[in-house]
Amino acid sequence: MAKIKNVAVQMDHVSTINIAGDSTFAMSIEAQSRGYKLFHYTPDRLSLRDGTVYATVEPMELRDTKGDHYTLGTPERVDLSTMDVVLLRQDPPFDMSYITSTHLLERIHPRTLVVNDPAWVRNSPEKIFVTEFADLMPATLITRDPAEIRRFRDEMGDMILKPLYGNGGAGVFHSTKDDRNLSSLLEMFGQMFREPFIAQQYLPDVRKGDKRIILVDGEPVGAINRVPAEHDARSNMHAGGRPEPTELTAREKEICARIGPSLRERGFLLVGIDVIGDYMTEINVTSPTGIREVKKFGGADIAALLWDAIEKKR
Repeated sequence: MAKIKNVAVQMDHVSTINIAGDSTFAMSIEAQSRGYKLFHYTPDRLSLRDGTVYATVEPMELRDTKGDHYTLGTPERVDLSTMDVVLLRQDPPFDMSYITSTHLLERIHPRTLVVNDPAWVRNSPEKIFVTEFADLMPATLITRDPAEIRRFRDEMGDMILKPLYGNGGAGVFHSTKDDRNLSSLLEMFGQMFREPFIAQQYLPDVRKGDKRIILVDGEPVGAINRVPAEHDARSNMHAGGRPEPTELTAREKEICARIGPSLRERGFLLVGIDVIGDYMTEINVTSPTGIREVKKFGGADIAALLWDAIEKKR
């Protein structure tokens, strides 16, 4: 097992993060505490030349102090294959820019361990990968066809409509059976997105919360319940959802046991799934969140468990 020395973090710029709830920050500060040297870069600093993947990185030091949480050193151009680990952690949208970065990182993995495996991140879009477990999901439709979406709503009554490659609760709409705005909504989606949309059966249990369950190497290690604000259909913490402590139900343990082998086969060391009532709605593999909230409420130190798993892989 090779010793880890240098860790590069591909992320949204460190100056933009809210450290109170940022999982990338938690993962990075745990790496720093283990003596690894951290390097920071944003996806636009990636380059491929003559078969070698380069990035302009900055040495990074972190502090768990709001308003003074980082120091970046002098930028330097490095061959990313000289790093021991790269954390692939920028937020979606999962667009061609994101996909291209996975193609570049695939050139250095697994000699340099990229977490999560970039090829499988690319081939497992979060709202499509989950459909491999259709019996664990609410009724779900992926299409751009307005007639199909209207037929689905007529059948379901209430439905959720959202972008296929969005994140953080952005663009999520609750459409009721008598909603007269659906045509306008579909027109707007059609203008904003080239991809299909996703429609899902509305689950009233969302008022009790949308549970984020975090798995490390295919095993559930912690969970947080996210309760939507009174006048919002979205439970994402970015959209005003309230986190609260929770335990896994027997059904949730069953869901984790079912998906665990597929996560391990794809090299997904860190995954966050979303569960409403008895149904899984998403499998998040790009930059899942919730690590700091779980620890805050007395749960596991997931950042430490993740680095234990990474060390075993190295």
